[in-house]
Amino acid sequence: MDESVPYTMKLSQSRSDEAFETIFHEHWSSIHRFIARMVMDPSEAEDLTLETFFRLYKNHPMEQDEFNIRGWLYKVATNLALQSIRSFKRRENYEINAGKNALEETHEDQPSRIFAEKEEQQFIRMALGQMNSRRAELLAMRYSGMPYKDIAKALKLSPTSIGPLLLRAEREFKKHYHALTQEKP
Repeated sequence: MDESVPYTMKLSQSRSDEAFETIFHEHWSSIHRFIARMVMDPSEAEDLTLETFFRLYKNHPMEQDEFNIRGWLYKVATNLALQSIRSFKRRENYEINAGKNALEETHEDQPSRIFAEKEEQQFIRMALGQMNSRRAELLAMRYSGMPYKDIAKALKLSPTSIGPLLLRAEREFKKHYHALTQEKP
């Protein structure tokens, strides 16, 4: 035996463990059934029942005089089950709202929209391919976000000439694009 812990304390702990074990075996099935009816999930019911008995073991309320062990167990079990139900409802509500938002963000015609975008990109590439290469390059640089002075430097042009050249390039692009898509300009 360990000499640092008095014998009477070990004996008291041993009796306490035996009392707990007796209470555990006596009340387990009724508490488990009670929680299972509340939460409607067998694994959650088992977890909550174990938590109920763990709290009993940890708090040792049975050592008090005239302690209603059955009432205490049912009260703790009820609180744990209600807490679990609330948490499940919050989680379910969150998931439903997240699902609704995801559906609202996606368009019902998404496959046709994707196809239309790809088709438009193909027409854009074809129109750029039919253009003067310098003008096509000018449009690509401008619509990728480059400022006029950087475009001028890359194409070795005067910064003041970029505006008029860009205007001509846009007109040429529209002509080729509308011819490919058979739209009226």
